Amino acid sequence: MRVLIALFIALFIFGCASQGVRYTYDEIKNYPPEIQERITKGEIALGMTKEQVRLAWGNPSSVRVLTPEKGKQREEWIYSSSLGLLKSRLIFVDGKLTYIISNEQRIIGEE
Repeated sequence: MRVLIALFIALFIFGCASQGVRYTYDEIKNYPPEIQERITKGEIALGMTKEQVRLAWGNPSSVRVLTPEKGKQREEWIYSSSLGLLKSRLIFVDGKLTYIISNEQRIIGEE
């Protein structure tokens, strides 16, 4: 029983560990200062591009191309913990972050 508890704690800690830096200065230097700041803090916000979100949060756990709506391309990115628990669902419309469904704390919900 102690082994199972220790294993669970180790998995939890590993799942909560920070991903670290996911970009270089050259990759973000041409973005507006407020976007650069969000990326460096690991934050996302509505209106960010897929590339900006990837730089801030890293690669999603999974990606789904959704049915276009009103002629606009839609894509869903899922970010989940190492235990497979849902953390965030991000919906991009024509390449811009438009909807966020999340229990993450690093989100700014306004453009």
